[in-house]
Amino acid sequence: MDLLAEYDDGSQDSAREPMSGTLEEASSSGRMSDSPPSSPESASPIRLMELKKSAAPEISDSLLLVRPAGATVGGTTKKPIDPSQHKVNYNPTFEQLWAPIAGPAHPYAKDGMAQGLRNHKLGFVEDAAIAPFMFDEQYNTFHTYGYAADPGGVTGNNIVGDASAVHLNDGASVYNLPQHEHRKKKLDKKRAREPSAEGDLDEEEIEKRDNPASEDWLLKNTKSPWSGKKEGLQGELTEEQKKYAEEHAEKKGEKEKAEKVETEDKSTFHGKEEVDYQGRSWITPPKDVKATNDHCYIPKRWVHTWSGHTKGVSAIRFFPKYGHLLLSASMDTKVKIWDVHGSGKCMRTYMGHSKAVRDICFNNDGSKFLTASYDRKIKLWDTETGKVVSSFSTGKIPYVVKFNPDEDKQNVLLAGMSDKKIVQWDMSSGDITQEYDQHLGAVNTITFVDNNRRFVTSSDDKSLRVWEFGIPVVIKYISEPHMHSMPSITVHPNTNWLAAQSLDNQILIYSTRERFRLNKKKRFAGHIVAGYACQVNFSPDGRFIMSGDGEGRCWFWDWKTCKVFRTLKCHEGVCIGAEWHPLEQSKVATCGWDGLIKYWYSSALGASFLHQFDVYTTVSL
Repeated sequence: MDLLAEYDDGSQDSAREPMSGTLEEASSSGRMSDSPPSSPESASPIRLMELKKSAAPEISDSLLLVRPAGATVGGTTKKPIDPSQHKVNYNPTFEQLWAPIAGPAHPYAKDGMAQGLRNHKLGFVEDAAIAPFMFDEQYNTFHTYGYAADPGGVTGNNIVGDASAVHLNDGASVYNLPQHEHRKKKLDKKRAREPSAEGDLDEEEIEKRDNPASEDWLLKNTKSPWSGKKEGLQGELTEEQKKYAEEHAEKKGEKEKAEKVETEDKSTFHGKEEVDYQGRSWITPPKDVKATNDHCYIPKRWVHTWSGHTKGVSAIRFFPKYGHLLLSASMDTKVKIWDVHGSGKCMRTYMGHSKAVRDICFNNDGSKFLTASYDRKIKLWDTETGKVVSSFSTGKIPYVVKFNPDEDKQNVLLAGMSDKKIVQWDMSSGDITQEYDQHLGAVNTITFVDNNRRFVTSSDDKSLRVWEFGIPVVIKYISEPHMHSMPSITVHPNTNWLAAQSLDNQILIYSTRERFRLNKKKRFAGHIVAGYACQVNFSPDGRFIMSGDGEGRCWFWDWKTCKVFRTLKCHEGVCIGAEWHPLEQSKVATCGWDGLIKYWYSSALGASFLHQFDVYTTVSL
């Protein structure tokens, strides 16, 4: 026990000695505070503080002692961070982060730059926050005066280019000239306009200069805003100029004469006889023409071709209710009517327009029809005799013509014009009874809805407008940013829907009720019609919808599923029109810009139909 006690006393004495030494050293260092400090660190006294628990995460002190690779002893120059390094175990400085990459070439880039740092084929391009006006100002100043402001501020004077020119121009830019420079330019212009001094002028010249009615006043009066604008009278024309003026006047005169010359209205009958032995006219529908089947089939066989037109066919229309005749309008200025039920030949040709025919329309009984042409005329024809009953014109090009479908309003004509108006005529008197003027572009279509009390029009202004018949006020205006022009609109057989051919290669469906809403669930696409006014049409039972396209095909869609049912290659070029037969529900006529009209039928009809025509026959005139 005594030995343990002695051992204990010795250990306590040895423990006290280092502590006392440290205290004495601390006190002695505190007494030496009178002497001037050698550094700011040695100036502050050492304070003994009790250790407290820190909330910061533990950091390995050994990493702080490790010097980064490539760092010098002074620590002023350090190697930049490797771009391929994913983890940094020390706090890099600003110089390290933004230092340019140097050293050996990168294994995946020829110029030593990693792909991740590259945003240009020559390296990394950093965006500069500089206004376009500021850039243009410095750019033009540099090319005019030879100096510009340094955007990086690398040089001492922040100027790039000729420093002497800066002092010469007082550091002004091309957009910021000093006052004396502006005055100097004004004086130079004034001297250029006044080559002679006032003392050198005669009294007559001074009077001419001061007289506003003279030529000298325009040329020499500096107070006039038109001074110096007129270059004086031209002398005699050269021989070349005279020759050109004579040719231009001759061409202009020929053009005016051609416009003034009216084409003679005439027609030619091509059938055997206009009246049969019973006294019936050739346009009278046969007694055996009636609906063969309520269920429509998609045609897939080409059975007949009419090729009487010399240019492209722009529109075709079946005879109302019966469809035993087919009317066609062409770009060769002629309108022809073809026999569909009998021989399949051309029955009559109507000639009266001087330019291409744009649109045609039958009245309810088919005894008369309208034609609209690019010669700015609308003509009403008698179908049987081929005579022009009346002619209408406003001096503008008619794009679409329509009869009012009501039986008691068959004398009312509506025409959509190129001057953004829909004009209404009373054909019995020839007077314009109403004008509907709200569109911002040429009117393309007129479609009657709601028991013919209203009609819908489409235009090149990419909008649809709904009108009350006889009232020139729009009751519904449909225009959306995503809408395109709609050059063809057709009503569904149940009269509840409108099918609109949109020039963004789709067919849109609108309701014909009060709201005229777009049916977003029904959309028919797949064809290419951009730039062409291809006609859209329905089958008589409403089960199918069809349209031509710009590549000569005719497309058939199922109304319920909106899927493509069949596609027929009909024409070489644009298939501009397609009409479903009103009674024989599985027969379709198509027309194109190749000048042909083709007749198609479904093989489900059987072989009895083939005896009507010779299969794949071509009738030309």
